[in-house]
Amino acid sequence: MSRKPQTPELVGLARLLEGRKLFLLDMDGTLYLGDTLFPFAAGFLQAIRDSGASYLFLTNNSSKGTDAYVEKLARLGIPASPGDFFTSMDAACSHLRAHYRGRRIYALGTESFKAQLRREGFPVTDRVEEGVDCLLMGYDTELTYQKLVDASVLLGRGVEYLATNPDWVCPTAFGYVPDCGSIAQALEHATGRLPRFLGKPEPEIALLAMEKAGVKPGETVLVGDRIYTDILCGKRAGAATILVFSGETTPEVCRQSATQPDFAVENAGYIQKAMEYARNRGN
Repeated sequence: MSRKPQTPELVGLARLLEGRKLFLLDMDGTLYLGDTLFPFAAGFLQAIRDSGASYLFLTNNSSKGTDAYVEKLARLGIPASPGDFFTSMDAACSHLRAHYRGRRIYALGTESFKAQLRREGFPVTDRVEEGVDCLLMGYDTELTYQKLVDASVLLGRGVEYLATNPDWVCPTAFGYVPDCGSIAQALEHATGRLPRFLGKPEPEIALLAMEKAGVKPGETVLVGDRIYTDILCGKRAGAATILVFSGETTPEVCRQSATQPDFAVENAGYIQKAMEYARNRGN
């Protein structure tokens, strides 16, 4: 029986994936939306393992610690361990260790966010008090108006200002909700200041993940649903990039963007097809 002819796009994607040892995978909008796992997600992850490559979940979402992500994926039917993740909080902690060790940090984020900082040994507070010289903001799903007031007071004092990620929105099953970037814009209107962002699209988060996995940029592919964070991060870090249209970015937005992925596909299931094509071709 003759094999079904493959499209040039599928063949081209299969070639792009040749020699890739590490997949850096966004989660929200790429593998699931809210609490709904995409039907192709488990098969896609298995295809990566079958190819001999590995993956790390690379997420900007700092509202949860890795333990919470492990539990969430388990509920969705995807087994994972804390070592399978590299988050914007990991990138933030690396930056803090290098530049802010021992300095008191006001943590504008969830209880999980603050707990992770404390586990890493950082002196953290959620009150405006003497000795605070750094404000670190995350994606705060427990945001209160008092936290915005506190941030405004501290920013007015001139403290260092950092944030985990510039994402404007977080995708949900019903649409989108404000993410860290939107909160940062609200504070900019109030104080005139914007933070230094530490997660995607800054290349350091991807490069640190590659270092953790022991691979080089040319052996890495980053898969995500946002051009301005995922794809830009991958390009800045020297990795191959694949945009999926299962989350925030639409084909129209992609066409108009100055940043272009190496490939844009409907969803990660198409990447699985390309990997299976490459494997079958080699048999």
